[in-house]
This record gives sequence, structure tokens and C-alpha cells, in this order.
Amino acid sequence: MSSLVFLVPLALLLGAAALGAFLWSLRSGQYEDLDGAAERIFLEEEGDSAGGEVDPGKSPRKAKSS
Repeated sequence: MSSLVFLVPLALLLGAAALGAFLWSLRSGQYEDLDGAAERIFLEEEGDSAGGEVDPGKSPRKAKSS
């Protein structure tokens, strides 16, 4: 019975923390574009090959011009 004195407030604290994290994610826009992330994998970017291989002559990074 004495363990409930610690477990009930701990459960309430963890629940409040989870609710706070969920509300924070809503306010920061985490759920704004759900379809865009799901469809982005179907779009092939320029220069990508179907096999996923990188051309050794082309660097994936842009060179800095000085």
C-alpha cells in the first residue's frame, strides 16, 4: 500500500510530461504536412540513379567557391 504513495504521483507526472510533449509537438508544426513526407519517397531527385549508386565523377556536395 505504501508503494502507491510513490507510484500514483509518478504515473501522473509521466502522463503530464507526455501530454506536454504532445502539445509542444502540435505547436511546433510536427503534424502539418503528413502527406508530403509519405509521398516524398516516390519523387526522384535530379541526378539520382535507380540503383542508388553515386557517380564517382560527381560529388554529392557542392564545392565552395573562394
